[in-house]
Order: sequence, then structure tokens, then C-alpha cells
Amino acid sequence: MKNLVIAFSAAIMLLSCKDTANEAGVVEDSRQAVIDSMNVEMAKQKAELAKQKSIDSMQAIAAQQQARQAARRSNAVASTPAPAAEQKRKGWSGAAKGAVIGAGAGAIGGAIINKKDRGTGAVIGGLAGAGLGAGTGAIIDSEKKKKENK
Repeated sequence: MKNLVIAFSAAIMLLSCKDTANEAGVVEDSRQAVIDSMNVEMAKQKAELAKQKSIDSMQAIAAQQQARQAARRSNAVASTPAPAAEQKRKGWSGAAKGAVIGAGAGAIGGAIINKKDRGTGAVIGGLAGAGLGAGTGAIIDSEKKKKENK
């Protein structure tokens, strides 16, 4: 009977060890399957992220090109010359006109008044006339600017 108990105990131990080893292999295989599936999912996410980055960069390039085209259009509109009616020719100021007219009139007047030395009279009269004419022209210019600003 002693032998029978030993043989039965040995058989139970052998059977119990075999099952444990088999279960450990199954657990290890399931762990490896989970790890593999996680690696596959991470690879898919990386691929999607790379796709999204390329789409975003293409959209950014397209937006830059549209901005450049809009800037070119606005520059083209701004650089077109205005019609001739809108462009004013810049003429003499009122002070300059007054100085020239005053100098001419003063020179003639000075030459007529000073009968002994007409050249000296013309120079003195021209200088006086230029000064008075420039002052008068400046006053007229300031009045025109006041009217334009109103």
C-alpha cells in the first residue's frame, strides 16, 4: 500500500506540473499577442500622424501662395498709374510767383524813378519788389490751404 500511495502521489505531481507548464506557455503567448497588437496600433497611429503632418504642410504652403497672390494683386492695383485728371502738376507756389512778379515790377519801377542811375534803381526796386511779392504770395498760399482743409 505504501508503494501505491507513492505511485499515486508521483502521478498527481507529474500531472500537476504538466498543466502548470502548459498554462504558463498560454499566458506568455497571450501577452505576446497583446504586445504585438499594441505595436500594430502604434504603427497605425504614427502613419496617421505622418499623413496629417503632410496635409497640414500642404495647406500651409497653399495659404502662403494665396497670400502672395493677393499681395501681388494689391500691388498691381496700387502700382497702376492714376488717370491724368487726378494727377496734379506741381506748379510754382504763390510765394515764388509773387517774388518773380514783384521783382520785375520793382525793377521797372526803380529804373523809371531813378533817372540818374537806372541800373541801381532797377536793382533796388527789384529787391524790394521781390520781397513784397514773396510775402504777398505766402499770405495767399496760406489762405488757399485754409480753404482746402475746410
